[in-house]
Amino acid sequence: MLIKRHRALRGEDIAGGEITPEGVYLNRRQFMLGVAAAALGTAGAVEGAPAPALADLAARKNPAYALPEAPTSYQSATSYNNFYEFGMYKEDPARLGHMLKTRPWSLKVDGLVHKPRTFDIEEVLRLAPLEERVYRLRCVEAWSMVIPWIGVPLSALLKQVEPTGQAKYVEFTTLLDPEQFPGQRKGLFSLGGLDWPYTEGLRLDEALHPLTLLTLGMYGKVLPNQNGAPVRIVVPWKYGFKSGKSLVRVRVTDTQPRTTWNVSAPHEYGFYSNVNPKVDHPRWSQATERRIGEFRRRDTLMFNGYADQVASLYAGLDLRKNY
Repeated sequence: MLIKRHRALRGEDIAGGEITPEGVYLNRRQFMLGVAAAALGTAGAVEGAPAPALADLAARKNPAYALPEAPTSYQSATSYNNFYEFGMYKEDPARLGHMLKTRPWSLKVDGLVHKPRTFDIEEVLRLAPLEERVYRLRCVEAWSMVIPWIGVPLSALLKQVEPTGQAKYVEFTTLLDPEQFPGQRKGLFSLGGLDWPYTEGLRLDEALHPLTLLTLGMYGKVLPNQNGAPVRIVVPWKYGFKSGKSLVRVRVTDTQPRTTWNVSAPHEYGFYSNVNPKVDHPRWSQATERRIGEFRRRDTLMFNGYADQVASLYAGLDLRKNY
């Protein structure tokens, strides 16, 4: 018998034109959950465990990283997510996030460094004074958000371990645990075709750039599980999949890391993955985007609007070839 598998089950993204508008998606989801709950006799059987109350996370607002644009609603930012470790659908991270246990948690930093070290998550929280920074987040599927993140520059972490003179790249690795991450399991509702654990990487100069944020919270609270708790990277001038979530290891290396989506589909996902409206994804345009909470489309900004800060990193580099 021939079984046709959805593109997402084969590790491929859904075309931008097939993305359901967020408002329609949320209303439809609530309707379907209600129908399923009625059939099962309990809403809890559908929704899973209730989301725990998140602790407040105090941080200084950094005016250098403010935006004139209104932030995306907290509801949208925490319920419309790509986090394939939980599953392939946008609602999976919020629905299944309670399965992830974020304490105890440690972050190993090693490789080409003088002082390799494993940090407890509480030590990460104390690396430097926490800042709130409002960044744009641009997804390769052509939707975007504006989110007030809380964290410290990634450079504060790397400074603790002192990269050697041979260091050229930084690799990020997400937790590998199919018991907590059902999307890592082999089966119908997983993305078993991906190379787990999820890995991403940056050049060392990108990792040390002041914009690159080691992120521990958002909207004045600790990170929700569905958004990458307890610690993730945010690189605002690159597509969102470059910002690894639920990190357990940061490795400094002299060779370009193998990254999950680049290994899975190298003709679609390059190592650099800078937001570039002039370089289309093979299956849809990147020239415009839809901000979550809006129905109109807007022009995509070069480097997601951060060209003044980061364009110099790529002087002389062909950004069509190095997509």
